[in-house]
Amino acid sequence: MKTKLSLLFSLLLISAFVLAACGGGATETPAMEEPAPAPTEKPAEPAPEPTAAPVEPAGTLRIWADDTRAPILQDLADDVLAAYNLELVVELKSSIRDDFQVAAPLGEGPDIIFGVPHDQAGAMVANGLLAEIDLGDKKADFSPVALDACTIDGKLYCMPYATENIGFFYNTDLVPTPPTTWDEVLTIGRALKAEGKVDYVMAVVGDATYDMYPIYSSLGGYIFGKDANGNWNAQDLGIDSPGMVAGVQWVADGVAAGDFPADWDWANNHALFENGKTPFIMAGPWALSRIRESKVPYAVTNFPSNGFPLAGTQGIYVNVQSENLLLAQAFLTEYVATEETMYKLYEVGQRPPAYLPALAKVEDVDLKAMAEAGKNAVMMPSIPEMGSVWGSWKDAVALGARDAKLDVPTAMKEGADKIRALIANPLTGMINVPGSYQAQAGCPGDWQPECKVTAMTKGDDGLYRSGPFTIKAGDYEFKIALDGSWTTNYGSDGKQDGPNYKVTLTADGTIEFVYDPATKLVTATVK
Repeated sequence: MKTKLSLLFSLLLISAFVLAACGGGATETPAMEEPAPAPTEKPAEPAPEPTAAPVEPAGTLRIWADDTRAPILQDLADDVLAAYNLELVVELKSSIRDDFQVAAPLGEGPDIIFGVPHDQAGAMVANGLLAEIDLGDKKADFSPVALDACTIDGKLYCMPYATENIGFFYNTDLVPTPPTTWDEVLTIGRALKAEGKVDYVMAVVGDATYDMYPIYSSLGGYIFGKDANGNWNAQDLGIDSPGMVAGVQWVADGVAAGDFPADWDWANNHALFENGKTPFIMAGPWALSRIRESKVPYAVTNFPSNGFPLAGTQGIYVNVQSENLLLAQAFLTEYVATEETMYKLYEVGQRPPAYLPALAKVEDVDLKAMAEAGKNAVMMPSIPEMGSVWGSWKDAVALGARDAKLDVPTAMKEGADKIRALIANPLTGMINVPGSYQAQAGCPGDWQPECKVTAMTKGDDGLYRSGPFTIKAGDYEFKIALDGSWTTNYGSDGKQDGPNYKVTLTADGTIEFVYDPATKLVTATVK
């Protein structure tokens, strides 16, 4: 695209030179004259050459980015001005997607938004806010998995620039050669336990959903299937599929045998690996700093039994209402999709580049290993129904594998049924305050947006209320969720997917909530 635009500018410049050369008309050779006598006075200083007026930019290319990546983009401003006579303006935003969804329909959005995760793009595409992206010959330079994440209904809507997924970490002192199957993981870990060298075969991080997905995927488990066109199919839910059930059963058997801890706290389980109490853990780039600081000897490799992780992609998007659509596309393919720019983005983000020439330049062995482990990753489903999955999936795994309150097939079937009910959305209109207090309030568990016990009731003043609920002293967090799912939720800043509210009870007492739908803010009162 730059070739066509640059050719246009070149033709304009050539025309200007030709006109300048012809503008003086024909001249005659002057007759030879006697030389003038030498001047007796110092000649006057020659008049200064007139200074050309600065050329005003023909327009502006606006970008929204966060404070980490904005300086890298702003450094491209001089090149863009020289090539296209466009002023590149990079504006800092902390809530890029939310602000864009408000501004774009009003014609007030930027030309480009930078750094929105791919799984948050579905709603923007559904609302007609994004333009298709044409990477041209550069398409072959991007990770196919990342391109797939940016593709909705067969159309590419973002340029991927970074990916992230977990890798398989092992203690190189305890395990010189990494296992290639999950059975080998058990065999090696149990032998080390028998020798008294470790406490557990493998750490279990978080809620055993995202972080244990390589086990489930190796056995055929999945979240959503895809239709014939390659689009996510919300009607094909795999939470209770045979592969998922088999994977969760494998975890349950490990917990029952004492091979895996029953405490799945993120920090505690990382400490087990960092202190040499377990030889294996599955973790992402966000954990590298603490693992390195612990000085535990480790390496990162692919997942056993050909398991693959869930992954995410950071993308760059073009506003469909931009007046500079062609130039926005040219900017992305010519100035961002370069080894230099993509590598700089990697340096500040510490995530493997989705641009393969930049990835080849990465020297961090851990990030390179994670990128290799994620080659066959499945990207997080980018459909709104994914918001209905997390809570019930987490609860089902906990009930069946960690707490053994239900047999695994029953736990996964009940969890899947809840998700299907949420997708069907019989709870449309419900406003709830899911949080870490809910189990004490009478819900089956915490963080359940569908629990009717904590659902809010609308008052005559238009405000919604719930509680008071009796809870013990401690620190708690909560949010507002609509329609019995996480698809639409508001945090302490009143914005979609905003941060959790936090509250502390210094003694046993009660908590009640008041929600204002106009501001999307909630007030908690503790007594």
